[in-house]
Amino acid sequence: MIDIRFVRDNPDAVKASQRARGADESLVDQLLTADESRRSTLQLAEDTRAEQKALSRTVGKATPEERPAILEQAQALSAKVKELEQVASEANDEYERVALSIPNVIVDGVPSGGEDDYTVLKHIGEVPEFSFPVRDHLDIGEGLDAIDMARGTKVSGSRFYYLTGIGARLELALLTAAADLAEANGFKLTMTPTLVKPEVMGGTGFLGAHADEIYHLPTDDLYLVGTSEVALAGFHSGEIIDLSDGPKRYAGWSSCYRREAGSYGKDTRGIIRVHQFNKVEMFSYCPVEDAEEEHQRLLGWEEEMLAKVELPYRVIDTAAGDLGSSAARKFDCEAWLPSQERWMEVTSTSNCTTFQARRLGVRERYEGKTRTVATLNGTLATTRWLVAILENHQQEDGSLYVPEGLRPYLGGRDIIKPA
Repeated sequence: MIDIRFVRDNPDAVKASQRARGADESLVDQLLTADESRRSTLQLAEDTRAEQKALSRTVGKATPEERPAILEQAQALSAKVKELEQVASEANDEYERVALSIPNVIVDGVPSGGEDDYTVLKHIGEVPEFSFPVRDHLDIGEGLDAIDMARGTKVSGSRFYYLTGIGARLELALLTAAADLAEANGFKLTMTPTLVKPEVMGGTGFLGAHADEIYHLPTDDLYLVGTSEVALAGFHSGEIIDLSDGPKRYAGWSSCYRREAGSYGKDTRGIIRVHQFNKVEMFSYCPVEDAEEEHQRLLGWEEEMLAKVELPYRVIDTAAGDLGSSAARKFDCEAWLPSQERWMEVTSTSNCTTFQARRLGVRERYEGKTRTVATLNGTLATTRWLVAILENHQQEDGSLYVPEGLRPYLGGRDIIKPA
């Protein structure tokens, strides 16, 4: 939820953020009006309640003749308090409705615009040139007996798959390498729940415009997560945490589920865009003034992981209109996809400032008081990385070059030969 004190003091900045996102800036004025209404009605209710209590205390001192009139007046005030409390409750409901509809305020420097208005920050590595016809990841994976889409579809439907043999070993190698990198940099490795309560899913900002992408189990009123970010954001919900020694960092290893609503016809071949995948996700709680520096650290660890698997990639600063509601800034790392001659997102890191923590009630002690912390997240490795690894490291005979960073996790082998 957006910080109402910031909105009161900086309405023009919030409106500018809305414009940059392509969102409705009139919501800012609606929020300020709703905020004033809820505060004034609540104050009136409290003043009337105080008046009613003060009058009630005079009953015992009143004469028999005065008492009936005082009791009648007290009863009238009591009824008035109930009426005003109802009005105040409705005003607060309206305030929360509008507040929940406003996304996080972007930080300075985020590009304005939509999906195609990103800024390329850098390119790393050379795009490979092949002396033979390039095959896509599914052709390569099937040749290695690593991916079985047909049986995945037979068992579960479209966009499901099996990773078999060396395919399963490759994913375990990739995710284990990511877990090792995370632990080496102070992250606590966690195996997170993949089902969460509505208040946790909503607290992270995923039940807004893109709620149709999330699997919901109505009988249990639980949601399947699309990222362990959700479970990790809820880990300290309702708590006051100690950040005196620096950020609290967690790395979540989990299966993830996405309905991919609205993506029909996009990347339907292979495992680029699927309903279930595995991922190692970084998550950090830190003081708000340290959030931008922490964001750069998360990006650095993502790039370190990309170097381990020897992928050419670029880093983009995502435009405001392509940010999720909770992100104030997001950097994407996109690997080269030879079969399609384009860049494909393989990892991203988001600075959510205090947006999620305010909804989830995560605070720290600061200068004798408590204040909301900042949260950040970033992906270290996920199933989609196999697409880029298979395509960039393919050999003419159908074998696969194994990047040096993965060899310790694959028995030291440097080449995987076709089945």
